[in-house]
Amino acid sequence: MLDQIKQKAARFDQIEKLIQDPAVTSQPAQYAALMKERGQLLKSVQPYKDLESVQKQKAEAEALLADPDMKAEAEAEVATLAKRESELLAALEELALSSDETSSRSVIMELRPGVGGEEASLFAGELLEMYTRFAKKKGWDIQLMDVVRSDLGGLKYGTIAIEGEDVYKFLKFETGAHRVQRVPVTEASGRIQTSIATVAVLPQAEDLEIDINPQDVRTDTYSAGGPGGQHVNKTQSAVRLTHIPTNIVVQCQDQRSQTRNRELAWKALKTKLYEHFEEQKAKERRDLRRTQVGTGDRSDKIRTYNFPDSRVTDVRLGASGSVHNLEGFLQGDMDELMDRLLKYEREEKLKALAKKA
Repeated sequence: MLDQIKQKAARFDQIEKLIQDPAVTSQPAQYAALMKERGQLLKSVQPYKDLESVQKQKAEAEALLADPDMKAEAEAEVATLAKRESELLAALEELALSSDETSSRSVIMELRPGVGGEEASLFAGELLEMYTRFAKKKGWDIQLMDVVRSDLGGLKYGTIAIEGEDVYKFLKFETGAHRVQRVPVTEASGRIQTSIATVAVLPQAEDLEIDINPQDVRTDTYSAGGPGGQHVNKTQSAVRLTHIPTNIVVQCQDQRSQTRNRELAWKALKTKLYEHFEEQKAKERRDLRRTQVGTGDRSDKIRTYNFPDSRVTDVRLGASGSVHNLEGFLQGDMDELMDRLLKYEREEKLKALAKKA
């Protein structure tokens, strides 16, 4: 654990030098990215630097234990510093187990109805509202990118950007298949039906992580809205980007200006390409992925929303995976289950570290 934090401390010191370099300060995008990375590293680097300082003071105090005139005072000092050392080590362990290099990032979230017809579409729309409420309670910013509704007000598909601090830390648990059990509004006989909606959560790529050749991207503009859309306008405000080498396509139409749609579409394209190239490295990271909650596959069934029993059950948590407050959960009160998932993730990481030891 400390070896990883030492590497972060070395990177932090490197950034401190870089942001003083005129060649870097003259490049606003690079400078901003480095400052953002510096802020993220500081969360763990500062406690580590405090630990180094405490350990140095402790060693100096221990050296005075041999002096009869200083022994009593030195013993008291060593005890105080030892307690502080333990507190800092515990804090660093918590940071190491509860976060990774992508935890602090903003995300692109995609939602789609699965099996279940119109009921699945309606449920996907409810999930979109649930995540919107949860994000607002966290103080995050939500941007609609490409949201298309069904005739009954459900969701045909939806792509949104959620930006803020530690967004991926919480929402990474949401990737997978969400199952709902209830009597659909479209069911005249009153029978309980099971339907599926799928969610994918992608950490937004940093500008310095992926460099896209503009010549590899085809840009198309078109009129936003249309059947099932949120609004219709006659200007060419919607933007579609196609990355020709990979054939990855993203589009954004839900912002009023073409400039904002273009900005969000480029964020989505960078994120999709980042995920694409990361998936190519998946075999190399297989051991790490096993320590995470789920595999990150949209097909994994992760949660059941049981309306007759007002129960939400996360299948990954076993006996501790149920919350008996479905209505509140759909209103964005997701913290209780999120805390359990974070705890479970820490425990899995500890088991993995123990195996390596």
